[in-house]
Amino acid sequence: MLKAIIVDDEAPARSELRFLLDEVGQVEVVAEAASVREAIEKLKEYPCDVMFLDVNMPEATGLQLAEALRHLKFPPAVVFVTAYSEHALDAFKVNAIDYLVKPVETERLAQAITRVREQVSLHMQAQKSERIPVEKGGKKILIGIDKIRFVMARDDYAYLQTDTDRYFSTVSLAQLEKRLDGHGFFRVHRGYLVNLSLVEEIESVSGGTLLLTLNGVEEKIPVSRRRVSALKKALGL
Repeated sequence: MLKAIIVDDEAPARSELRFLLDEVGQVEVVAEAASVREAIEKLKEYPCDVMFLDVNMPEATGLQLAEALRHLKFPPAVVFVTAYSEHALDAFKVNAIDYLVKPVETERLAQAITRVREQVSLHMQAQKSERIPVEKGGKKILIGIDKIRFVMARDDYAYLQTDTDRYFSTVSLAQLEKRLDGHGFFRVHRGYLVNLSLVEEIESVSGGTLLLTLNGVEEKIPVSRRRVSALKKALGL
């Protein structure tokens, strides 16, 4: 069963899509959101396989949210559901799986869900296969990329933090940044790479910098002032 979040600023449109998804089956709607900001908060609380997005919403658009989702390690699939056909090209530029024009027909929605299931399957395979070699207690260990909370530089080497332990890597932070490209990691500081999908809290501090709290990590991660704007854009803030 796929888990989905519906994002549309109009409540009747959300209700209609939920009804159609129930008819098609294979999808559980775990949350709804009326704005991009609310969608980001819901995603933190309710991880999902697919987001059904409207394009035109107040403050920020569905296209902007889709662009921000691309920075996540394994972003949810995006299916646009909108009354406007002219945004289709832009939608596929942000890797949308499908673009549905309202009113949505059940058969057409079923086709989109099939495409989502195919992408989710591919992501699960990639998640299982991607691993990074590290050292702990004199032993060589392979840890999955999905287990990494953040990476911290130490001279020419690095430490990788998971939810349970910290591992040493003989590979530099710059090299690891290239290796983790496309997996949702973001360089927030010259000494830190963080997994954006695990950011839970952003705290402003003096000098225009930020401190990040990550899920499963006690220490706060600093964000350099020159990276603040790019980070907010990546998070859709």
